[in-house]
Amino acid sequence: MEDYKNASKHIVVLAFPFGTHAAPLLNIIHQLSDACPNTIFSFLSTQQSNNSSFPNKFHKIKPFNVRDGLPEGYIYRGDPNEPVEYFLKATPGNFIEAIGAVVAETGKPIDCLITDAFYAFGGDIADELNIPWVVLWTAAPRTLFVHAETDFIRQLVGINGSQDKSLDFFPDFSGIRVSDLPGGVTCGDLDAPMAAMLYKMGLELSRATAIAANSFEDVDNKVVNMLKLKFNMFLNVGPFNLVSSVSSFTIDDSHCCLDWLSKHKPSSVVYISFGSVATPLPHELEALSEALEESEFPFLWSFKGNPEKQLPPGFLERTRSRGKIVPWAPQQKILQHPSVGVFVSHGGWNSILDSIVGGVPMIFRPFYGDQILNTRTVEVVWGFGLGLEGGTLTKEGTKKALKLILCSEQGKKMREKIGIQRERAYTAVKPKGSSVENFKTLVKLVSDI
Repeated sequence: MEDYKNASKHIVVLAFPFGTHAAPLLNIIHQLSDACPNTIFSFLSTQQSNNSSFPNKFHKIKPFNVRDGLPEGYIYRGDPNEPVEYFLKATPGNFIEAIGAVVAETGKPIDCLITDAFYAFGGDIADELNIPWVVLWTAAPRTLFVHAETDFIRQLVGINGSQDKSLDFFPDFSGIRVSDLPGGVTCGDLDAPMAAMLYKMGLELSRATAIAANSFEDVDNKVVNMLKLKFNMFLNVGPFNLVSSVSSFTIDDSHCCLDWLSKHKPSSVVYISFGSVATPLPHELEALSEALEESEFPFLWSFKGNPEKQLPPGFLERTRSRGKIVPWAPQQKILQHPSVGVFVSHGGWNSILDSIVGGVPMIFRPFYGDQILNTRTVEVVWGFGLGLEGGTLTKEGTKKALKLILCSEQGKKMREKIGIQRERAYTAVKPKGSSVENFKTLVKLVSDI
């Protein structure tokens, strides 16, 4: 533990070990580590999450494992919510235990607590230790605003009320409906573990010393300004796909996607990825396959699963000359390739940021959480993407959306609109840009503890 003895400050980081939460948090910790040379970071997450987040050792960032809450002999049976719920039942006790063990093992008291924004209990731990509490919000500003205003929204639209009602009582929300809100805000099981956690988060985040967000000032300016009024210090320090200090060595193109893209015309290729968790239902995979085959656009599909078993018989052979299906793809680099014309996505925030940085319009098949609100925001408020009719993949609906974006004047306008967002993102991370200046503010906060 020589590194701890030599460090002047010790910051403990609490990660949410599911979806794409731990990676952005580790991203910003890498940036802070580079900017704060005499500070050491203890990164607390589950063993499974740490094993994937730390393929290499980092000099000033040390992983520590917390209990995942799974029963002994647990066997995963395909429900992604189950491990999350077991984990949430183990919090905050598992983190409190681990923090005590870290301090005992390193002999270094904690100077600051940085947590995923999901962890409202971070405020209690920080108060107990009399240290600052800094949180990272990894999703869109608009989603955070909705969770912070849940009580007000419930007062105005009720619980399980009309799904078509507009949220026009907020500035720039007139195109957003109750049905676009994440489950647990006004409908569904309000007491489900995730819904309860997010509700408590919305109530407690005003206690945070600062909130850092993986976004940029002009991505949703009116909403960002409302968040700045609501919280002590709301700092957009992204997008991380442009400012990351570690992304350069994580690019893996072992399936030669970029070479394949280089053989196609500009803005002609359909790129498809539904993220790391969800997969469309079998009949939707069939519909998407049929749409790709009949529309005859070249496509690159990052497919989670077994395409030979899950896609229609003969589809791979019939589309081999213009389609490429791979188990993993370097998404950021793909979306920055000039050949890509549209991104078919689940609507996760990281994917939207990747698309903005690449300047590629989107087609959405959202599944859960913030994805429906993201879809509606991109389609109706920002205007550079399309939600599918009925919210699911059908052959005709997908063909219509692909043709509109790749072959119509409306698609050209979408490309222009996302091009403007792209310029705003790049401007934010230039010297003196808003995200760069906000990050300096964050570094000063951490350094002056």
